[in-house]
Amino acid sequence: MNQPRDFELPVGIRPDQCSPEEWQTRVELAAAYRLADRFGWSMLIFNHITARVPGKDDHFLINNFGLMYDEITASNLLKIDLDGKLVGDYVGETRVNRAGYVIHSAIHAARHDVGCVMHTHTVAGEAISTCATGLLHVNQDSMQLTGQVAYHEFEGLAVDDGEKQRLVADFGDKKVLVLRNHGMLTAGSSVGEAFMLMWLLEHACRVQVAALSMGQPLHGAPEVLGRIAELVPTQQGIITPTGLGGLPFRSLMRWLDRQDSSYRN
Repeated sequence: MNQPRDFELPVGIRPDQCSPEEWQTRVELAAAYRLADRFGWSMLIFNHITARVPGKDDHFLINNFGLMYDEITASNLLKIDLDGKLVGDYVGETRVNRAGYVIHSAIHAARHDVGCVMHTHTVAGEAISTCATGLLHVNQDSMQLTGQVAYHEFEGLAVDDGEKQRLVADFGDKKVLVLRNHGMLTAGSSVGEAFMLMWLLEHACRVQVAALSMGQPLHGAPEVLGRIAELVPTQQGIITPTGLGGLPFRSLMRWLDRQDSSYRN
């Protein structure tokens, strides 16, 4: 019987092979992968977080399909163009997941305000994606996403280029996309914004699942929904000039550095 062959970890882009801005984006994106794994948001080698390469609107960074999230580093992230073609020289095996390419390239091509796209298949997120009601704005976390949530119907595995146009049309100019029967997606101007939107969304989903499990009527607060959405940008620097999440994401990177800074390699 054939024995499984070890996946050869790729040697990719080094700091002296790209701009300082690209390297910083690589470090932040690698941190997002490691943090997602530590928070229990990863799913083996599947799912993706992508970031646009600064100064190169038609290039974005994506994980090498086959690596687990805790193996992602700044240097082994792959740079591809909007056609899915690899940009740069890499030593070792390189693979781009088809579904990851279809979903993320569609958004990066259509939304020039988006610097990072994050997609997850968490239990709570998938559970809410299957509910007819979708995300209910009945807790403080979900209320902060009022007016920012869009929905895209399930079309099967996202491997067909034809789905791109429909996905983008459904997403519009929102920051959160509920992929029906599939999972959750956030888009931000920066890695930090996309990550913190996902943190907020995931927490809101978990609260909703817990609340529904009690079998009691849910108590909403529709009279304050609009006010909460308006107040979010002013709350204690959570939203910075670089978008939602600047301060908390930097604190998470410092926390990650204390645990394991190898993502920076």
